[in-house]
Amino acid sequence: MFLQQLINGLTLGSVYALIALGYTMVYGILGLINFAHGEIYMLGAYLAIISFAVLTTYGITAYSLPLSIFIVFAIAGLFCGAYGLTVERTAYRPLRHAHRLSPLISAIGMSIFLQNYVMLTQGATDKVFPHIIPSNSINISNASISYLQIFIFTASFILMAVLHIFIKKTRLGKAMRATSQDKRMASLVGIDIDKVIAVTFVIGSILAAAAGMMVAAYYGAVNFFIGYAAGIKAFTAAVLGGIGNIPGAMMGGLALGLIEGLGAGYISSEYKDVFAFVILILVLIFKPTGLLGEKVSEKV
Repeated sequence: MFLQQLINGLTLGSVYALIALGYTMVYGILGLINFAHGEIYMLGAYLAIISFAVLTTYGITAYSLPLSIFIVFAIAGLFCGAYGLTVERTAYRPLRHAHRLSPLISAIGMSIFLQNYVMLTQGATDKVFPHIIPSNSINISNASISYLQIFIFTASFILMAVLHIFIKKTRLGKAMRATSQDKRMASLVGIDIDKVIAVTFVIGSILAAAAGMMVAAYYGAVNFFIGYAAGIKAFTAAVLGGIGNIPGAMMGGLALGLIEGLGAGYISSEYKDVFAFVILILVLIFKPTGLLGEKVSEKV
């Protein structure tokens, strides 16, 4: 049972890590929590289902499943990136110099709007993901790992590695790090702050879209409310690792997934959602800076 729950926890944790990266990147740049980020992840799941349905209708999934997965990821990432940019332009940019509570309330309002937007346009009932991905699995001792779990785990780590390289090696990544340390000084040396913030929202939204596609394939059904619970858990993962710390978000997501998986296996699956909130409370009480601390400077 331990090995099986370990596999399940790592699979779920890798998804949490992808969503948590969006939270921690925005906080690192703006010092604010984007509470509409969970709904971007939800939109990614819906877009994946719609895209796969269209590709299946035209026979593309039967022709090449890897090509279909790539096309779906590209479509979901493109649309979710556009949604993320829209959230930044409408809920954050006009309120950038307002009181800190103003963009927070605006983000919550955007979250509620996106939930109801999807409910009205797609219906309140669950949407089923097409059963086109093989359900074969590999047996390891007394546990089994499916090809889908291998794909989720591998794809998540590839995306996280690409993000890490982008932040560390590229010119725009260095601009993002400079902006997170001191926006005023970064603007004085020629960095376009608005561009950096917009790119941050777009990248986080693309990662959330990938997570939504993976969750839709993993669980087989989604609804308009999945963004709320996943968003809270990903926020917990970001706090657990150290809000504003990208490696910390990755570690926090994996740790939270393992805690949920082991808790569901050894305690009760009915209380698996409770574990995330318990961890959040304990971290905020005993180590509010997270496991890896907070590398970003305090915003004034």
